[in-house]
Amino acid sequence: MIRAADALAALRGRLDDVSESAALDAEILVAKVLGISRAALAADPGRALRPEELLALESLARRRLAGEPVAYLTGRREFWSLELEVTPDVLVPRPETELLVERTLAAIAGTRHPAVLDLGTGSGAIAIAVACTRPDAAVTATDASAAALAVARRNAVRLGLPNLRFFEGAWYAPLAGARFEAIASNPPYVADSDKSLDLLAHEPRLALAAGPRGLEALAAVAAGAPGHLAAGGVLLVEHGAGQGAAVRRLFADSGLEEVETFADLAGRDRVTEGRRPREAVESVT
Repeated sequence: MIRAADALAALRGRLDDVSESAALDAEILVAKVLGISRAALAADPGRALRPEELLALESLARRRLAGEPVAYLTGRREFWSLELEVTPDVLVPRPETELLVERTLAAIAGTRHPAVLDLGTGSGAIAIAVACTRPDAAVTATDASAAALAVARRNAVRLGLPNLRFFEGAWYAPLAGARFEAIASNPPYVADSDKSLDLLAHEPRLALAAGPRGLEALAAVAAGAPGHLAAGGVLLVEHGAGQGAAVRRLFADSGLEEVETFADLAGRDRVTEGRRPREAVESVT
């Protein structure tokens, strides 16, 4: 008989070399196999695993040892205190992306019924976090991947968000004439030649790799922003730790003002934002 505590210890030891969160990974996977919460697992460490549960755990363990993210093994990921469905069609939401949500909410804090856009929504994490926190906001999300949008739509439906709508298309393509008080995006920002992509091989490359410089998607988002921001509206993007200065230049070249970069909890440049001039007025004919 193999008890839950024994299974946990064994799996934790196997994962130590491949995961910085081996103990947490082991808890999540054992709890999934048993169909219980981590709290229930901790409360009953002597629970015996049935043979079929051991086989299922071994299958998950091998996939994790091969580098597959835990979120894909469980089909779930917590973000902004919300449980989201994730599949290999979408990037696994990262905790550092919550800074982008925080800054977006700060940008619309003084606006009633703001229109907010999330470009390249993936699982819908950013759009859903904003829509949940600001139910008065009209949130729009786009993605070029139909498969990713299907995941995002399921998340929105499950969470009951009538103030969120989705459009298929690259960046601003499906949004002719639309303007927003805030545009947020976590676009691909890794250079095609970056070796870190090898460690992320299980996640969709299109959501990670941006081109030779790693700035191509960020440049497209910045260039299109003035045509879709309301006067005084704010563009906010997540980017790599070494890209802050380059992104600020992209924003300035697009005519944005009050450009500033914010660091994540690890002290690394993570989010840059800039504002369309408040005095900008659309011509009326």
